[in-house]
Amino acid sequence: MAEWIVTYRGAVYPWHCDHMGHMNVMWYVGKFDEATWQLLAAIGLSPARLRNEKIGMVAVEQHLEYKRELLAGDLLTIRSSIKDVRDKAIVLLHEMINQETQELAARTVLTGVCTDTTTRKARPLPADVRERVMSTSLAKANE
Repeated sequence: MAEWIVTYRGAVYPWHCDHMGHMNVMWYVGKFDEATWQLLAAIGLSPARLRNEKIGMVAVEQHLEYKRELLAGDLLTIRSSIKDVRDKAIVLLHEMINQETQELAARTVLTGVCTDTTTRKARPLPADVRERVMSTSLAKANE
């Protein structure tokens, strides 16, 4: 497996937990979303670039697997990689790890499409972003 990059570190707070005592699904999605923006910046799609070049990234598909419960007080890390890159889309892989036990708590695979924020239509990913992804081991995480 190729190298992963750490895109999130945090903790589970009591208000993240539902009536069953574990982190609610909405917080898994939120933490994965934060990791996504870190990963996009790492490949050249920083917030400033997105704004300045009128580029948008929209999630069109997401698959989640919940492997282990996370409880209030648990520390977690998300590591991320690029599973696939296409002309107008990118497939991201995130794994949420319980920092203390090193157990996989959750995994998500999500597909994002590059858009022009003016026309609101899909557009090709910038060439330098595609090249950066293709030239790094991030794109080879699942070979």
